[in-house]
Amino acid sequence: AKHPEIKALMKPDTNLIWVVLLMVLAQLVAFYLVKDLDWKWVLFWAYVFGSCVSHSMTLAIHEISHNSAFGNRKAMWNRWFGIFANLPLGVPYSISFKRYHMDHHRYLGGDGIDVDIPTNFEGWFFCTRFRKFMWIVLQPLFYAIRPLCINPKPITHLEIINLLAQLSFDVAIYYLWGVKSVCYMLAGSVLGLGLHPISGHFIAEHYMFLKGHETYSYYGPLNLLTFNVGYHNEHHDFPNIPGKSLPLVKKIAAEYYDNLPQYNSWIKVLYDFVMDDTISPYSRMKRQLKGEVKQD
Repeated sequence: AKHPEIKALMKPDTNLIWVVLLMVLAQLVAFYLVKDLDWKWVLFWAYVFGSCVSHSMTLAIHEISHNSAFGNRKAMWNRWFGIFANLPLGVPYSISFKRYHMDHHRYLGGDGIDVDIPTNFEGWFFCTRFRKFMWIVLQPLFYAIRPLCINPKPITHLEIINLLAQLSFDVAIYYLWGVKSVCYMLAGSVLGLGLHPISGHFIAEHYMFLKGHETYSYYGPLNLLTFNVGYHNEHHDFPNIPGKSLPLVKKIAAEYYDNLPQYNSWIKVLYDFVMDDTISPYSRMKRQLKGEVKQD
């Protein structure tokens, strides 16, 4: 109400389409280039290059899940484009992520609904420094399994299409360029979502390093690779504004954001999470939801 000009930012980001196309092309070139390398170099480039592109692509898919590519009027175009963006990751992800991520926005911290909340087992077991370190390494596994444990949903036809498209793509890469290209693709996704500087955003976004502050923004340089997902308070306030425009939200409504706790280093977030004995997977706000709950 105080800043009506923010409404002008609620429109699709067509540049996202071209960025995703270039990222897919870059990974296809990488698949070809690694096909004859020694295994040590396949894994080296999977971590140094492939992991960055893969993690960045998951955040492009995050943008697409909010219909940022083609707008709300062409919602299905966004779903198909998300399936396309998913291909270089090697594992079907886009459609299921969309379904669960909308719950995360509607019912942030909702017990049994928001699968971004770690399970009781995670909080109980990963409580020492070494175990928290291993929890960070294994984050891709927990993000894959947690929805099945906390809030399983019936499989939709779009998820089946996502699966079949992904399997067809993986088989095609194996047929064209062999097992090293496939391993590069899968290793890049696993390494990029595990022990990686960009993965600091998983913890930075909602883990309560300060009591009473549930969501935090990060304003460091890695936003350039992550579609400004670091602007997380701004994103939760205005989820229909593309990441490209979130810095403008902060600039326009600076009085609401400048004085909130914030981060400038995701690497430091990872370090502090492991080394601070008062922080663990339990360090999340969990709510008991009341009334009607509507899920995708």
